[in-house]
Amino acid sequence: MPTLDPDVPTAAQAVDVAAPPDAVYRLVSDIGTMPDWAAEVTSCRWVGRRTGPLVGRRFVGFNRNGRFRWFTLATVTDADPGREFAFHVHGIARWSYLIEPGPTGCRVTERMWDARSWVMRRVVGPLVTGVTDRASHNSANMVSSLDRLREAAERSA
Repeated sequence: MPTLDPDVPTAAQAVDVAAPPDAVYRLVSDIGTMPDWAAEVTSCRWVGRRTGPLVGRRFVGFNRNGRFRWFTLATVTDADPGREFAFHVHGIARWSYLIEPGPTGCRVTERMWDARSWVMRRVVGPLVTGVTDRASHNSANMVSSLDRLREAAERSA
């Protein structure tokens, strides 16, 4: 498996949001609302009786890209209200939503580190998801996802 350099994400995008950091954190850490703004996510649900955005909690994400459908298992790795929500998708990637205060609300940076092996990146991934260049694909999806997240956060603030 590739080593994840915490300073060099595989894909990253940012957006300024006219809402307080806590409001944005509530949205990104509520996995039930993730399908409302995340490009490929169709649904998410917590695994087991322990639910909520706490480190160590697990959830299943169901995804779609055109005719391709798949699911993933993720574990929350960071749950710092108003600052960062992150999770590790087992055998695939690490995702992070970094929230930094700004003059009119906050800046949200969505980052992804690809943790797949060469076989998973070059063979299995394209067969399962229909995507051959996951970094570029995710980067483009992040732009639309963050725009929808911004709209949702600004409506709720």
